[in-house]
Amino acid sequence: MRAELTGRPATTGEPADADFDLGHHGDAEATPGLVDLAVNVRRAPMPDWLADPLTAALGDLAAYPDPGPARSAVAARHRRPPEEALLTAGAAEGFVLIARALRDSRRPVVVHPQFTEPEAALRAAGHAVDRVLLDPADDFRLDPARVPADADLVLVGNPTNPTSVLHPAEALAALARPGRVLVVDEAFADTTAAPGVDGEPESLAARRDLPGLLVVRSLTKTWGLAGLRVGYLLGEAPLLDRLAAAQPLWAVSTPALAAATACASPVAVAAERAIAARLTADREHLVARLSGLPGVRVVGRPASAFVLVHRPGAAAVRKRLRERGWAVRRGDTFPGLGPDWLRIAVRDPATSDAFVNVLAETLEA
Repeated sequence: MRAELTGRPATTGEPADADFDLGHHGDAEATPGLVDLAVNVRRAPMPDWLADPLTAALGDLAAYPDPGPARSAVAARHRRPPEEALLTAGAAEGFVLIARALRDSRRPVVVHPQFTEPEAALRAAGHAVDRVLLDPADDFRLDPARVPADADLVLVGNPTNPTSVLHPAEALAALARPGRVLVVDEAFADTTAAPGVDGEPESLAARRDLPGLLVVRSLTKTWGLAGLRVGYLLGEAPLLDRLAAAQPLWAVSTPALAAATACASPVAVAAERAIAARLTADREHLVARLSGLPGVRVVGRPASAFVLVHRPGAAAVRKRLRERGWAVRRGDTFPGLGPDWLRIAVRDPATSDAFVNVLAETLEA
């Protein structure tokens, strides 16, 4: 596997000084009136076990938020003591806390392609960021040996957005070492499933034996809570104390804390596993349809709520799809990708069939 390491914004196949719009996200593509395959948030009616505590929390808004119960709930879900969990206003706040609290990092490294907010937060906090760019010819699989030994802060996604690659847990664990903070973004871990696996395959959320491990989690995707802003960090208590010191008081609202508590319950986890299993079938249907189109390559074995495809001229294809009422995520804002890449969200088979039919007609035009 080939990877590129650079201290400047660069990507495979691009000039060394090429830059990327790290602040661009899928919601910018999802213009009202278009069928949204650009945003990876599941849209479904909210179950009563989640809606009821959210509604009840609105009656407690005069009091300052108390994160204690939610912290205990999410920690218990991952078999950790409460001091090893920290609630955040979405996973995005977690990346900002990491960047601000760990200003003494000498060599932060971000493994790309991945969600761009971690690097954006690091750069905004004044860090000089190195990138390890994984090889598309190898389906963007991680080789731990490609990460520099002297990197003292490493950030990687699993499953990775936008590639939908699920790295083996042991490959990630091999990156952990004393003196290094290893940040694993598991915002989409709850979308993964595997035959014979009881739980989230390849997750490190419950691992307490890895030095410097920090797992970032989000409740946005499966439960459709993007507007509520709720996520959490899991890791060693002293490390979380450093991050908490950089966090504003009462950063997570009372309704968001109620949602975190509800989503950590056994009922929620069982529902989440059922949703992930259905998602697997829907994703396999989409991949099969896309794979039948000329010139379209689906990356590897997608594991999450989206797939990454390569198609020469994809930028023009995306524009023609918008003209026909469909929004997909452009790839050229992700380091390691470019204009010939598109990320497509997994939807129900009927929606996927309608999309692929339009895509096929677009490719023939």
